Amino acid sequence: MDAAPRTPRRDYEDAPGTLRLSKLMSELGLCSRREADEWIEKGWVLVDGERIDTLGTKVRPDQRIEIDPAAEAAQASQVTVLVHKTVGFVSGQAEDGYQPAITLVTPENRWEGDRSAIRFSVAHLRQLAPAGRLDIDSTGLLVLTQDGRIAKQLIGGHSEIDKEYLVRVSYGEHTTDVESHFPPESLALLRHGLSLDDVPLKPAQVSWQNGEQLRFVLREGKKRQIRRMCELVGLEVVGLKRVRMGRVTLGALPPGQWRYLSPDESF
Repeated sequence: MDAAPRTPRRDYEDAPGTLRLSKLMSELGLCSRREADEWIEKGWVLVDGERIDTLGTKVRPDQRIEIDPAAEAAQASQVTVLVHKTVGFVSGQAEDGYQPAITLVTPENRWEGDRSAIRFSVAHLRQLAPAGRLDIDSTGLLVLTQDGRIAKQLIGGHSEIDKEYLVRVSYGEHTTDVESHFPPESLALLRHGLSLDDVPLKPAQVSWQNGEQLRFVLREGKKRQIRRMCELVGLEVVGLKRVRMGRVTLGALPPGQWRYLSPDESF
């Protein structure tokens, strides 16, 4: 595309029913709002054939949006990393002296079973952010991504991606064969009927994996949700591990190691 940047038309900018171009692009799943703003600033977005390079431009939802191939190429180069987080690492920024999980993403820690064929680059660490948290004392699958579309898919307000956890618990003095001592009505409450912060929780799938371990499948992710749910019914969480997000599983990825999300994988 070689059209020169033009000043956007003003006749619809403040009309009823319009919204920010970056918001519409995000809602359409084209990119994240942050990416949209970057693309607009670089002149990589056209609306009804008109190149837009002014942040805050408002458009109608029925207008035609085109993306410059340069933006598509930049998006295609973004990576998503799967980490088997271990206890003692935080998901995001370093806090209280604890290292963020991104520090595990080094050439030395890359899993030898990674079949993505992606060549590691330090550029892959830039703007690599967690799409969903794991508590410092929890382990398992943590997704770090540069792709705003994947972040929205996993943690956006309307996300329908389910997450699966294996949770080792104790019940009062019972640390073995907990299942036989735990009331069935309390298990039913874990599935549906509990509230956190005065907000009812969505229905969850909860079942016994073995006598001491529960399997949770959730479609929401409130802070320390599973630990707080268990506390409400008298259970203490001894260990918590996330093993799946959507169609992507932790699989054989060893603790403390990582791999790239393969081009043929999706959540």
